[in-house]
Amino acid sequence: MALLTPAVAAGDAAGLDEASRRAALRERIGDLLARAAIGGLFLVLAIRIGAEFLRTGHLTGLLLLVSELLVVLLTVIRRPAVTIDRSWGARVIATISIVGVPLIRPTGGGLAPDLATAAVSAVGLLIIIAGKATLGRSFGLMPANRGIVCSGIYGHLRHPIYAGYLVTHAAFLAAHPSALNLALLVVSDTALMVRAVYEERTLAQDPEYAAYMQRVRSRVMPGVF
Repeated sequence: MALLTPAVAAGDAAGLDEASRRAALRERIGDLLARAAIGGLFLVLAIRIGAEFLRTGHLTGLLLLVSELLVVLLTVIRRPAVTIDRSWGARVIATISIVGVPLIRPTGGGLAPDLATAAVSAVGLLIIIAGKATLGRSFGLMPANRGIVCSGIYGHLRHPIYAGYLVTHAAFLAAHPSALNLALLVVSDTALMVRAVYEERTLAQDPEYAAYMQRVRSRVMPGVF
């Protein structure tokens, strides 16, 4: 077997270092673009919801906007991942689960009074806040391990934030029923449930999370999913 000379070995090491630097640069650029896209989508939603609130004073959409603002803030301050699923399937599912909600439109003509739908939305928002306060900087959009969290509200549901989303989305749809909103939320929330499965596939590589899954059986809805 041929032996590598010091010069060849140094050249190989330099090549690996250069490849690593390029991969890290692509990662940083991709991350910045993702954060910019999320911020842009939130701005679109904020303009629509803000205009509707100024026109009608309805609170249901405003509460949904607060929950989406939390997504933007936690995406900016999230901690680096220990492991992350970069498969195309995970990318597509994460994108679908994110893009739909900012495209919904306030339409008026609610199926229930705004006070009732706002109360339901507030419950969902409280669940989201409790989940995100517990999760902290471990929050992320792509399936990844940013540290195992299994305390607080996570002692009852493995994905309480997603449960809160479902509640706020249902309240918004009741306040602003339309075929477009129904289609966008059904597709987004279905993708959200698939995203939960992808996340657990990544997290279950950690023995601590695998044991946690055995203790807490429900992902989003006790007895259902």
